[in-house]
Amino acid sequence: MTSILLQGGPLLWLVLVCWLAALVIFLERWFHIHRAKIKTDDFLNGIFNILSRHNVAEALTICKETPGPVAYLVRTAVMHSSQQPALIERAMDEAALSEIARLERHFPTLATIAHLAPLLGLLGTVGSMIQSFIYMQQKAPLVPAADLAGALWASLITTAAGLVVAIFSYFCYNLLVLKAEAVVLDMERAANETIGFLIGPGSTSKEQK
Repeated sequence: MTSILLQGGPLLWLVLVCWLAALVIFLERWFHIHRAKIKTDDFLNGIFNILSRHNVAEALTICKETPGPVAYLVRTAVMHSSQQPALIERAMDEAALSEIARLERHFPTLATIAHLAPLLGLLGTVGSMIQSFIYMQQKAPLVPAADLAGALWASLITTAAGLVVAIFSYFCYNLLVLKAEAVVLDMERAANETIGFLIGPGSTSKEQK
């Protein structure tokens, strides 16, 4: 393995750094999004039951202690429940934008690695091929096949590594996007149901006005 890395040259090490960065980003985002995913129906039912008893403080406490953007959105709505429906919706929209941005943090970096890795591999291949032709020119007309094969071997290693890192990064990116979209759908549903509850008949917002 060490000999392969040495033959690949400096660009191969750069490709490996990209792979390590992609792996760290994927694991960090995976656990973050997994933690943000909660049982939305159970959470909303519990909060609505508490608000039905006019216990706003307890509802806010539960929202604060519950991780994830859904709980943050509901908490924002409850905090603004004494205001007009339009103001509640605006506050929730602003909270949703900030939570989505936090949810998709480092996604562009992962996508950049997926596009950059094969280009680095290709650059390494071109560099190795240039060295091979320079060596052939210097040693012509008798060129040792073993030395020429070594340069070609290095170019193939760099290209393969770049493609592997690109495939891995692209797969991880799309997997994270799918998980993030599921959380965003929960956020939208929670926002709609919370708005409907707060501005409906007998809602907390109307009783506090």
